[in-house]
Amino acid sequence: MGILQALGLELAGLGAGLVAGAVAWFVVRCVLTGFFSVDQSERAVKVRFGRAVRLAGEPTTKAGPVSEGLVRADEDRYVYPQVEVIPPGGPYFKWPWERVVKVSVATQTLNMAYDPESHDANEGGTVLEAVTKDQLNTGLTGQLRYRVSEQNLYAYLFAVKNPIAHVMGYFISILRERIASFEAPPPPVVEGTVQAVEATAVSGVSINDLRKNLRDLNEHMDRESRGSLSRYGIVLDASLITGIDPPPEVDSALAAINTAHNHVSSDISLAQAAADQKIVQSHRAVELETLRAQAEVEPLVALSAQLTLLKQSGPGALEAYLRNIRLGLFSKASQVVMGVKP
Repeated sequence: MGILQALGLELAGLGAGLVAGAVAWFVVRCVLTGFFSVDQSERAVKVRFGRAVRLAGEPTTKAGPVSEGLVRADEDRYVYPQVEVIPPGGPYFKWPWERVVKVSVATQTLNMAYDPESHDANEGGTVLEAVTKDQLNTGLTGQLRYRVSEQNLYAYLFAVKNPIAHVMGYFISILRERIASFEAPPPPVVEGTVQAVEATAVSGVSINDLRKNLRDLNEHMDRESRGSLSRYGIVLDASLITGIDPPPEVDSALAAINTAHNHVSSDISLAQAAADQKIVQSHRAVELETLRAQAEVEPLVALSAQLTLLKQSGPGALEAYLRNIRLGLFSKASQVVMGVKP
């Protein structure tokens, strides 16, 4: 009291001042700073007393479409709670004991050789090395697109410390396993044809098979990477492998193999074309000889038909016809030698 009297203040006035200050602090701390909004490309999650706000009933990702990309052995390993996702818009309100975590769900693009924990790795994040089935080192270039999924935000925000590093490692392990075991399917060709010979001419060179089947490789990666949603809350929209380049010393040997293959294919094609041409010429010669034989046979057939008609026309008609023919021949002949019956 003495201090208040010395400062010229009254107890009632001090109490009113404290209440007014508390009200002002509450208004500034809770009302003015409690409102927030969420951008169109963002989603937000509230954290209340250090715990993410769950959906009613606290469902998990084990049930529903999130776990469809997992193999059955991993379904019990990657089970996360479903949290309340705040959609774009606002203004929203939070209490002082609540914290808002925002995350962008826009589609991002990364080089597939990017290492989030070591930017110097993989030649500065430009080329990813892998080993083929026939033990050849090869460099892979390409990109992948990903986005954070609001269906499993708990895994991305709270369960994994560095989800990008995890999902890149997950993607690279699948890709290297596929490169190491890739074997091109046999082409649907008929045995003994030129295509069958060409197909076996480059067998055993995995880099050639990989280059010819880039589309199948990309589709395999898209299919096998579906588990990233359940594991890390990230959806790999697409992977696009654009280049498979072996080391220079291997590339020169591969170029020599391809040159030899092209030379063999060219020779085979020329031989096949020459054989086809001879076959066509043989068919035409057979047709020509057939027509000539028909031309020689046709008068004989007509004569046979005529003689048959003469024979059927009455007795003596055929003998009369032969006599007339014989007389015609006698008239044209200069000499005639006739036999005499004994």
